[in-house]
Amino acid sequence: MFGETKQSDSFRRGWQRRANGKNTMGQALPSAHPSEEKTMKPEYDFKKAKRGAVVAIPKGKTRITIRIDDDILAWFREQVDRAGGGNYQSLMNEALSQYIRDAKEPLEATLRRVIREELSHTS
Repeated sequence: MFGETKQSDSFRRGWQRRANGKNTMGQALPSAHPSEEKTMKPEYDFKKAKRGAVVAIPKGKTRITIRIDDDILAWFREQVDRAGGGNYQSLMNEALSQYIRDAKEPLEATLRRVIREELSHTS
């Protein structure tokens, strides 16, 4: 994750190697050495900038952090890929919502609903 020494050092070494070469158009790349970093251009003005999420969270939604087993997450991502795209988080939300709806409905009511649906298909 962020701030881990191994990844940061590895990234810097890779950037310095690229900086010693040229880009795809044959132009020299800028140095990544901290002592040679330039200051930000004066035309950038952050006086009115706001911190926070770029995309606002819609009403009725809450941002949380959870831990999901790797195999569960892989399954949801695979379902989204098979469907041709989408959002695995929305799919997980729908699965949880369906579980809650099913858990709230008593078994007898579920059986009656399923039988009614099946009878309507045969008519």
